[in-house]
Amino acid sequence: MSHDSSVARADGFVTARYGRQVTERQRTYTWDDPAPTSAANRDMHGLDFLRGLIDGSIPHHPTSRTLGFRVTDAREGWVEVSMEPQEFHANAVGSMHGGVIATMFDTAMGFSVSSTLEAGVGYTTLDLQVRYLRGIQAGSGVVRVHGICEYSGRRTATARGEARDENDRLLATASTTCLILR
Repeated sequence: MSHDSSVARADGFVTARYGRQVTERQRTYTWDDPAPTSAANRDMHGLDFLRGLIDGSIPHHPTSRTLGFRVTDAREGWVEVSMEPQEFHANAVGSMHGGVIATMFDTAMGFSVSSTLEAGVGYTTLDLQVRYLRGIQAGSGVVRVHGICEYSGRRTATARGEARDENDRLLATASTTCLILR
């Protein structure tokens, strides 16, 4: 069985396996040195850190810049992460890759836990469960993921999340357990 790979040509096209021509795309983006953002996350109360991300006084982390999402709202125990799905988020069947929405959930729910923590206390994800309910397409409008901290104890915290489209349709739900790092 032959596994025919795409062949790039000088005219900018790629000849795909079944003889179709597809235009190769390019994407360029930048990110800030993550060290100052990580230091601010360690040294500040979680909610103050999130407010800095929102107002731009603290740069978003490289993962956020790579995938194109941002923290857009926060209060104690609640965080919103938003993005507009783009063509480069697509999986092999043409919808947004599940790992992109899982990363948004991990960020929103983790930050909802962080928003309850004092300076010098961190967290890390122990588990993450995502339930996908609808496919998400590029050009379908802004997707908002809300993370809600349900419990923040001395050693662990739990959070849940919802992803919704511009028409408030539920796209996916998630839950997480985080380890508190004191």
